[in-house]
Amino acid sequence: MKLFSRLPLLLLICSALAAPVYAQTEPVAAEGSETKTLPLDDLRMFAEVYGRIKSAYVEPVDDSKLLQDAIRGMLAGLDPHSSYLEPEAFESLQVHTSGEFGGLGIEVGLEDGFVRVIAPIDDTPAQRAGIRAGDLIIKLDDTPVQGLSLNEAVDLMRGEIGSEIRLTIVRDGVEKPFEVKLVRDAIKVASVRSRLLEPGYGYLRISQFQLNTGKDLIDELETLEREAPLNGLVLDLRNNPGGVLQAAVEVTDAFIDEGLIVYTEGRLPNSELRFSASEQTAAPELPLVVLINGGSASASEIVAGALQDHRRAILMGTDSFGKGSVQTVLPLGNDRALKLTTARYFTPNGRSIQAQGIHPDLVVEEAKLTALGQDPQIKERDLAGHLENGTAAAQAAGEDPALATSDFQLYQALNLLKALNIVAVPVQP
Repeated sequence: MKLFSRLPLLLLICSALAAPVYAQTEPVAAEGSETKTLPLDDLRMFAEVYGRIKSAYVEPVDDSKLLQDAIRGMLAGLDPHSSYLEPEAFESLQVHTSGEFGGLGIEVGLEDGFVRVIAPIDDTPAQRAGIRAGDLIIKLDDTPVQGLSLNEAVDLMRGEIGSEIRLTIVRDGVEKPFEVKLVRDAIKVASVRSRLLEPGYGYLRISQFQLNTGKDLIDELETLEREAPLNGLVLDLRNNPGGVLQAAVEVTDAFIDEGLIVYTEGRLPNSELRFSASEQTAAPELPLVVLINGGSASASEIVAGALQDHRRAILMGTDSFGKGSVQTVLPLGNDRALKLTTARYFTPNGRSIQAQGIHPDLVVEEAKLTALGQDPQIKERDLAGHLENGTAAAQAAGEDPALATSDFQLYQALNLLKALNIVAVPVQP
Protein backbone atom coordinates (compact mmCIF):
# COMPACT_ATOMS: atom_id res chain seq x y z
CA MET A 1 0.00 0.00 0.00
CA LYS A 2 1.70 3.23 -1.12
CA LEU A 3 0.35 5.24 1.77
CA PHE A 4 3.00 7.92 1.70
CA SER A 5 2.60 8.61 -2.02
CA ARG A 6 -0.52 10.43 -0.91
CA LEU A 7 1.05 11.85 2.24
CA PRO A 8 4.50 13.18 1.41
CA LEU A 9 4.65 14.94 4.74
CA LEU A 10 2.84 12.88 7.34
CA LEU A 11 2.75 14.43 10.79
CA LEU A 12 2.97 11.79 13.44
CA ILE A 13 2.71 11.98 17.15
CA CYS A 14 4.72 8.79 17.05
CA SER A 15 4.68 5.97 19.55
CA ALA A 16 6.57 6.83 22.69
CA LEU A 17 10.20 5.77 22.43
CA ALA A 18 9.35 4.41 18.98
CA ALA A 19 12.21 2.56 17.39
CA PRO A 20 15.01 5.07 17.07
CA VAL A 21 15.81 3.94 13.55
CA TYR A 22 18.18 6.81 12.51
CA ALA A 23 18.26 9.64 10.06
CA GLN A 24 19.74 11.65 7.23
CA THR A 25 19.03 15.19 6.11
CA GLU A 26 20.66 18.19 4.49
CA PRO A 27 21.26 21.35 6.56
CA VAL A 28 18.26 23.65 6.55
CA ALA A 29 18.39 27.22 7.84
CA ALA A 30 15.34 28.18 9.84
CA GLU A 31 13.67 31.42 8.83
CA GLY A 32 15.32 34.28 10.66
CA SER A 33 18.34 32.26 11.77
CA GLU A 34 21.88 33.33 11.04
CA THR A 35 23.92 31.40 8.51
CA LYS A 36 26.86 29.91 10.38
CA THR A 37 30.26 28.98 9.01
CA LEU A 38 30.79 25.24 8.62
CA PRO A 39 32.94 23.79 11.44
CA LEU A 40 35.96 22.98 9.31
CA ASP A 41 37.96 21.48 12.17
CA ASP A 42 35.16 19.01 12.88
CA LEU A 43 34.85 18.14 9.19
CA ARG A 44 38.60 17.50 9.05
CA MET A 45 38.28 15.30 12.13
CA PHE A 46 35.45 13.35 10.50
CA ALA A 47 37.54 12.82 7.36
CA GLU A 48 40.52 11.71 9.44
CA VAL A 49 38.47 9.21 11.44
CA TYR A 50 36.92 7.90 8.23
CA GLY A 51 40.38 7.44 6.72
CA ARG A 52 41.77 5.74 9.82
CA ILE A 53 38.90 3.24 9.85
CA LYS A 54 39.37 2.51 6.16
CA SER A 55 43.10 1.92 6.53
CA ALA A 56 43.51 0.42 9.99
CA TYR A 57 40.34 -1.50 10.96
CA VAL A 58 40.96 -5.20 11.39
CA GLU A 59 38.75 -6.04 8.39
CA PRO A 60 37.94 -4.10 5.22
CA VAL A 61 34.87 -1.88 5.65
CA ASP A 62 32.56 -0.92 2.79
CA ASP A 63 32.25 2.83 2.16
CA SER A 64 28.45 2.64 2.03
CA LYS A 65 28.28 0.95 5.43
CA LEU A 66 30.48 3.62 7.01
CA LEU A 67 28.35 6.42 5.59
CA GLN A 68 25.10 4.74 6.66
CA ASP A 69 26.50 4.25 10.16
CA ALA A 70 27.54 7.92 10.23
CA ILE A 71 23.97 8.92 9.36
CA ARG A 72 22.62 6.73 12.14
CA GLY A 73 25.04 8.19 14.64
CA MET A 74 24.18 11.73 13.58
CA LEU A 75 20.48 11.22 14.27
CA ALA A 76 20.93 9.07 17.37
CA GLY A 77 22.32 12.13 19.15
CA LEU A 78 19.20 14.25 18.55
CA ASP A 79 16.33 12.54 20.37
CA PRO A 80 14.78 9.07 20.71
CA HIS A 81 12.21 9.71 17.96
CA SER A 82 14.15 11.09 14.99
CA SER A 83 15.19 8.24 12.73
CA TYR A 84 16.43 7.23 9.31
CA LEU A 85 13.92 4.83 7.77
CA GLU A 86 15.56 2.29 5.50
CA PRO A 87 13.25 0.40 3.11
CA GLU A 88 12.07 -2.23 5.60
CA ALA A 89 11.51 0.28 8.41
CA PHE A 90 9.74 2.69 6.03
CA GLU A 91 7.40 -0.05 4.85
CA SER A 92 6.75 -1.08 8.45
CA LEU A 93 5.77 2.50 9.38
CA GLN A 94 3.37 2.73 6.44
CA VAL A 95 1.67 -0.52 7.39
CA HIS A 96 1.63 0.40 11.07
CA THR A 97 -0.27 3.65 10.53
CA SER A 98 -2.77 1.86 8.28
CA GLY A 99 -3.54 -0.61 11.07
CA GLU A 100 -2.26 -3.97 9.83
CA PHE A 101 1.20 -5.44 10.30
CA GLY A 102 2.97 -8.65 11.26
CA GLY A 103 4.64 -9.41 14.56
CA LEU A 104 3.91 -9.74 18.26
CA GLY A 105 1.91 -6.57 18.88
CA ILE A 106 4.28 -4.64 21.18
CA GLU A 107 5.22 -0.98 21.14
CA VAL A 108 8.87 -0.91 22.21
CA GLY A 109 11.79 1.45 22.73
CA LEU A 110 15.46 1.19 23.65
CA GLU A 111 16.50 1.96 27.22
CA ASP A 112 20.00 1.42 28.64
CA GLY A 113 20.74 -1.15 25.98
CA PHE A 114 17.59 -3.17 26.58
CA VAL A 115 14.18 -3.20 24.91
CA ARG A 116 11.50 -1.57 27.06
CA VAL A 117 7.82 -2.37 26.43
CA ILE A 118 5.85 0.86 26.06
CA ALA A 119 2.51 -0.90 25.64
CA PRO A 120 1.11 -4.18 24.35
CA ILE A 121 -1.47 -3.66 21.62
CA ASP A 122 -4.97 -4.92 22.33
CA ASP A 123 -5.91 -8.42 21.15
CA THR A 124 -2.42 -9.41 19.98
CA PRO A 125 -0.06 -12.24 20.99
CA ALA A 126 1.78 -9.90 23.38
CA GLN A 127 -1.39 -8.75 25.14
CA ARG A 128 -2.78 -12.29 25.38
CA ALA A 129 0.52 -13.56 26.82
CA GLY A 130 0.39 -11.01 29.62
CA ILE A 131 3.18 -8.68 28.46
CA ARG A 132 2.90 -5.41 30.41
CA ALA A 133 3.90 -1.81 29.84
CA GLY A 134 7.26 -1.27 31.52
CA ASP A 135 8.53 -4.82 31.03
CA LEU A 136 12.21 -5.01 30.08
CA ILE A 137 13.12 -7.54 27.37
CA ILE A 138 16.69 -8.79 27.93
CA LYS A 139 16.79 -11.79 25.59
CA LEU A 140 15.09 -12.90 22.37
CA ASP A 141 15.23 -16.68 22.15
CA ASP A 142 18.90 -17.27 23.00
CA THR A 143 20.13 -13.86 21.76
CA PRO A 144 20.92 -11.22 24.41
CA VAL A 145 19.37 -7.87 23.54
CA GLN A 146 22.14 -5.75 25.01
CA GLY A 147 24.42 -4.51 22.24
CA LEU A 148 21.72 -4.71 19.54
CA SER A 149 20.19 -1.66 17.94
CA LEU A 150 16.43 -1.37 18.33
CA ASN A 151 16.00 -2.16 14.64
CA GLU A 152 17.98 -5.37 15.04
CA ALA A 153 15.91 -6.37 18.07
CA VAL A 154 12.66 -5.62 16.22
CA ASP A 155 13.87 -7.70 13.25
CA LEU A 156 14.44 -10.66 15.59
CA MET A 157 10.90 -10.31 16.96
CA ARG A 158 9.47 -10.45 13.47
CA GLY A 159 9.10 -13.73 11.61
CA GLU A 160 6.74 -16.11 9.90
CA ILE A 161 3.16 -16.20 11.14
CA GLY A 162 2.76 -19.17 13.46
CA SER A 163 6.41 -19.34 14.48
CA GLU A 164 7.37 -19.17 18.16
CA ILE A 165 9.70 -16.83 19.99
CA ARG A 166 10.82 -16.77 23.62
CA LEU A 167 11.12 -13.42 25.38
CA THR A 168 13.12 -13.21 28.61
CA ILE A 169 11.48 -10.53 30.73
CA VAL A 170 12.56 -8.48 33.73
CA ARG A 171 9.56 -7.02 35.56
CA ASP A 172 9.37 -4.67 38.53
CA GLY A 173 8.23 -6.57 41.59
CA VAL A 174 9.36 -9.95 40.24
CA GLU A 175 12.66 -11.15 41.69
CA LYS A 176 14.01 -13.19 38.77
CA PRO A 177 13.81 -12.85 34.97
CA PHE A 178 11.23 -15.14 33.42
CA GLU A 179 10.45 -16.44 29.94
CA VAL A 180 7.29 -15.89 27.92
CA LYS A 181 6.55 -17.86 24.76
CA LEU A 182 4.64 -16.06 22.02
CA VAL A 183 3.42 -17.17 18.62
CA ARG A 184 3.86 -14.60 15.86
CA ASP A 185 0.67 -13.53 14.15
CA ALA A 186 -0.64 -11.10 11.55
CA ILE A 187 -1.50 -8.06 13.64
CA LYS A 188 -4.71 -6.39 12.54
CA VAL A 189 -5.38 -3.60 14.96
CA ALA A 190 -8.89 -2.25 15.36
CA SER A 191 -8.00 1.13 16.81
CA VAL A 192 -11.45 1.68 18.39
CA ARG A 193 -13.58 -0.80 20.31
CA SER A 194 -16.77 -0.22 22.26
CA ARG A 195 -19.25 -1.87 24.59
CA LEU A 196 -21.89 -1.02 27.17
CA LEU A 197 -20.62 -1.25 30.74
CA GLU A 198 -24.20 -1.04 31.98
CA PRO A 199 -27.40 0.21 30.37
CA GLY A 200 -26.82 3.89 29.65
CA TYR A 201 -23.05 3.84 30.25
CA GLY A 202 -20.77 3.32 27.30
CA TYR A 203 -17.10 2.43 26.96
CA LEU A 204 -14.80 3.43 24.08
CA ARG A 205 -11.26 2.08 23.94
CA ILE A 206 -8.68 3.59 21.54
CA SER A 207 -5.61 1.35 21.33
CA GLN A 208 -3.66 3.65 18.97
CA PHE A 209 -4.32 6.55 16.62
CA GLN A 210 -4.51 5.49 12.97
CA LEU A 211 -5.65 7.32 9.86
CA ASN A 212 -9.31 6.26 10.29
CA THR A 213 -9.54 6.45 14.09
CA GLY A 214 -11.69 9.61 14.12
CA LYS A 215 -14.30 8.10 11.80
CA ASP A 216 -14.19 4.76 13.61
CA LEU A 217 -14.82 6.44 16.96
CA ILE A 218 -17.92 8.21 15.65
CA ASP A 219 -19.21 4.94 14.14
CA GLU A 220 -18.73 3.12 17.46
CA LEU A 221 -20.38 5.96 19.38
CA GLU A 222 -23.42 5.80 17.10
CA THR A 223 -23.57 2.03 17.63
CA LEU A 224 -23.64 2.50 21.41
CA GLU A 225 -26.36 5.12 21.19
CA ARG A 226 -28.52 2.81 19.08
CA GLU A 227 -28.33 0.17 21.81
CA ALA A 228 -29.45 2.53 24.56
CA PRO A 229 -29.59 6.27 25.30
CA LEU A 230 -26.27 7.16 26.90
CA ASN A 231 -26.00 8.83 30.31
CA GLY A 232 -22.21 8.83 30.26
CA LEU A 233 -19.13 7.56 28.48
CA VAL A 234 -15.68 6.30 29.47
CA LEU A 235 -12.92 7.01 26.92
CA ASP A 236 -10.03 4.65 27.64
CA LEU A 237 -6.62 5.92 26.48
CA ARG A 238 -4.52 3.79 28.82
CA ASN A 239 -1.43 2.22 27.23
CA ASN A 240 -2.18 4.05 23.98
CA PRO A 241 1.27 4.91 22.57
CA GLY A 242 0.12 7.51 20.04
CA GLY A 243 -0.04 7.66 16.26
CA VAL A 244 -1.31 10.15 13.71
CA LEU A 245 -1.79 13.76 14.82
CA GLN A 246 -4.86 14.37 12.65
CA ALA A 247 -6.60 11.38 14.26
CA ALA A 248 -6.08 12.90 17.72
CA VAL A 249 -7.60 16.15 16.48
CA GLU A 250 -10.64 14.34 15.04
CA VAL A 251 -11.23 12.39 18.25
CA THR A 252 -11.13 15.56 20.35
CA ASP A 253 -13.41 17.30 17.86
CA ALA A 254 -16.03 14.60 18.50
CA PHE A 255 -16.49 15.97 22.03
CA ILE A 256 -16.05 19.76 21.72
CA ASP A 257 -17.73 22.14 19.28
CA GLU A 258 -15.46 25.18 19.47
CA GLY A 259 -12.00 26.35 20.47
CA LEU A 260 -8.40 25.33 19.99
CA ILE A 261 -7.47 21.64 20.22
CA VAL A 262 -3.69 21.71 19.85
CA TYR A 263 -0.96 23.83 18.32
CA THR A 264 2.63 23.11 17.35
CA GLU A 265 5.75 25.26 17.32
CA GLY A 266 9.03 24.57 15.54
CA ARG A 267 11.89 26.31 13.76
CA LEU A 268 10.43 26.01 10.28
CA PRO A 269 7.36 28.05 9.28
CA ASN A 270 5.41 25.00 8.09
CA SER A 271 5.91 23.33 11.47
CA GLU A 272 3.72 25.92 13.21
CA LEU A 273 0.17 24.61 12.99
CA ARG A 274 -3.08 25.23 14.85
CA PHE A 275 -6.03 22.83 14.98
CA SER A 276 -9.46 23.96 16.14
CA ALA A 277 -12.78 22.23 16.71
CA SER A 278 -15.58 22.29 14.17
CA GLU A 279 -19.23 22.98 14.94
CA GLN A 280 -20.23 19.47 13.80
CA THR A 281 -19.65 17.46 16.96
CA ALA A 282 -20.84 13.92 17.71
CA ALA A 283 -21.19 14.21 21.50
CA PRO A 284 -20.73 17.80 22.71
CA GLU A 285 -22.52 17.37 26.06
CA LEU A 286 -22.30 13.67 26.95
CA PRO A 287 -20.73 13.25 30.43
CA LEU A 288 -17.20 11.98 29.82
CA VAL A 289 -14.45 10.37 31.90
CA VAL A 290 -11.05 9.80 30.25
CA LEU A 291 -8.70 7.12 31.59
CA ILE A 292 -4.93 7.66 31.21
CA ASN A 293 -1.78 6.08 32.64
CA GLY A 294 1.98 5.99 32.13
CA GLY A 295 1.54 4.19 28.81
CA SER A 296 -0.63 6.99 27.40
CA ALA A 297 1.67 8.96 25.12
CA SER A 298 1.77 11.66 22.45
CA ALA A 299 -1.55 11.60 20.55
CA SER A 300 -3.26 10.28 23.68
CA GLU A 301 -1.87 13.24 25.60
CA ILE A 302 -3.12 15.67 22.96
CA VAL A 303 -6.68 14.36 23.40
CA ALA A 304 -6.47 14.21 27.20
CA GLY A 305 -4.84 17.65 27.48
CA ALA A 306 -7.36 19.33 25.17
CA LEU A 307 -10.39 17.84 26.92
CA GLN A 308 -8.91 18.79 30.29
CA ASP A 309 -8.17 22.38 29.24
CA HIS A 310 -11.70 22.78 27.84
CA ARG A 311 -13.10 21.29 31.07
CA ARG A 312 -14.99 18.90 28.86
CA ALA A 313 -14.00 15.68 30.63
CA ILE A 314 -12.71 14.44 33.97
CA LEU A 315 -9.33 12.76 33.64
CA MET A 316 -8.79 9.75 35.87
CA GLY A 317 -5.86 7.39 36.37
CA THR A 318 -2.14 8.19 36.67
CA ASP A 319 0.31 10.61 35.01
CA SER A 320 0.79 10.10 31.29
CA PHE A 321 4.11 9.38 29.55
CA GLY A 322 5.13 12.92 28.60
CA LYS A 323 5.96 12.88 24.89
CA GLY A 324 5.27 16.33 23.53
CA SER A 325 7.09 16.30 20.19
CA VAL A 326 5.89 15.99 16.61
CA GLN A 327 7.65 13.95 13.94
CA THR A 328 7.41 14.64 10.21
CA VAL A 329 8.01 11.81 7.74
CA LEU A 330 10.03 13.10 4.78
CA PRO A 331 10.42 10.61 1.89
CA LEU A 332 13.98 10.59 0.56
CA GLY A 333 13.44 8.48 -2.56
CA ASN A 334 14.54 4.90 -3.12
CA ASP A 335 11.97 3.69 -0.57
CA ARG A 336 13.71 5.50 2.26
CA ALA A 337 12.52 8.31 4.49
CA LEU A 338 13.52 10.61 7.29
CA LYS A 339 11.42 10.74 10.44
CA LEU A 340 12.50 13.98 12.04
CA THR A 341 11.31 15.76 15.17
CA THR A 342 10.22 19.14 13.80
CA ALA A 343 8.02 20.68 16.49
CA ARG A 344 6.69 20.60 20.02
CA TYR A 345 2.97 20.50 20.62
CA PHE A 346 1.01 22.49 23.20
CA THR A 347 -2.43 22.08 24.75
CA PRO A 348 -5.04 24.85 24.24
CA ASN A 349 -3.89 26.58 27.44
CA GLY A 350 -0.27 26.60 26.26
CA ARG A 351 1.00 23.66 28.30
CA SER A 352 3.92 21.69 26.91
CA ILE A 353 3.65 18.01 27.81
CA GLN A 354 7.26 17.21 26.90
CA ALA A 355 8.92 15.23 29.72
CA GLN A 356 6.07 16.30 32.07
CA GLY A 357 2.97 14.41 30.99
CA ILE A 358 -0.68 15.06 31.76
CA HIS A 359 -1.69 14.92 35.41
CA PRO A 360 -5.20 13.47 35.88
CA ASP A 361 -7.88 15.36 37.75
CA LEU A 362 -8.45 12.30 39.94
CA VAL A 363 -5.48 10.05 40.66
CA VAL A 364 -6.56 6.41 40.73
CA GLU A 365 -3.76 3.87 40.83
CA GLU A 366 -4.11 0.48 39.23
CA ALA A 367 -5.24 -1.79 42.04
CA LYS A 368 -6.95 -5.07 42.81
CA LEU A 369 -10.13 -4.80 44.84
CA THR A 370 -10.83 -7.63 47.26
CA ALA A 371 -14.23 -7.98 48.89
CA LEU A 372 -14.18 -8.45 52.68
CA GLY A 373 -17.02 -10.93 52.60
CA GLN A 374 -20.68 -10.93 53.52
CA ASP A 375 -21.96 -8.08 55.71
CA PRO A 376 -22.32 -9.62 59.21
CA GLN A 377 -24.95 -7.11 60.28
CA ILE A 378 -28.50 -8.41 60.71
CA LYS A 379 -31.00 -6.66 58.48
CA GLU A 380 -34.79 -6.34 58.67
CA ARG A 381 -35.18 -9.04 56.02
CA ASP A 382 -33.34 -11.49 58.31
CA LEU A 383 -35.91 -11.18 61.12
CA ALA A 384 -38.52 -13.91 61.44
CA GLY A 385 -41.98 -12.80 60.33
CA HIS A 386 -40.78 -9.60 58.64
CA LEU A 387 -43.21 -7.85 56.32
CA GLU A 388 -42.62 -8.23 52.60
CA ASN A 389 -41.62 -5.17 50.59
CA GLY A 390 -44.78 -5.11 48.53
CA THR A 391 -43.06 -3.94 45.34
CA ALA A 392 -40.97 -5.74 42.77
CA ALA A 393 -37.30 -6.00 43.63
CA ALA A 394 -35.06 -3.64 41.72
CA GLN A 395 -32.97 -5.37 39.12
CA ALA A 396 -29.39 -4.36 38.39
CA ALA A 397 -29.72 -5.52 34.81
CA GLY A 398 -26.54 -5.44 32.83
CA GLU A 399 -24.28 -4.72 35.80
CA ASP A 400 -20.94 -6.50 35.62
CA PRO A 401 -20.04 -7.65 39.16
CA ALA A 402 -16.54 -8.70 38.00
CA LEU A 403 -15.57 -5.21 36.84
CA ALA A 404 -14.54 -4.10 40.34
CA THR A 405 -11.95 -6.86 40.57
CA SER A 406 -10.87 -7.08 36.91
CA ASP A 407 -10.30 -3.35 36.20
CA PHE A 408 -10.39 -1.12 39.28
CA GLN A 409 -9.72 2.13 37.38
CA LEU A 410 -12.56 1.48 34.93
CA TYR A 411 -14.82 0.53 37.84
CA GLN A 412 -14.08 3.89 39.49
CA ALA A 413 -14.72 5.74 36.22
CA LEU A 414 -18.12 4.09 35.92
CA ASN A 415 -18.97 5.00 39.52
CA LEU A 416 -18.03 8.62 38.84
CA LEU A 417 -20.31 8.76 35.79
CA LYS A 418 -23.15 7.36 37.86
CA ALA A 419 -22.59 9.99 40.53
CA LEU A 420 -22.56 12.79 37.97
CA ASN A 421 -25.79 11.47 36.50
CA ILE A 422 -27.45 11.24 39.93
CA VAL A 423 -26.72 14.81 40.95
CA ALA A 424 -27.10 16.09 37.37
CA VAL A 425 -24.16 18.47 37.45
CA PRO A 426 -22.07 19.59 34.46
CA VAL A 427 -19.02 17.45 33.75
CA GLN A 428 -16.36 19.86 35.01
CA PRO A 429 -13.47 18.87 37.26
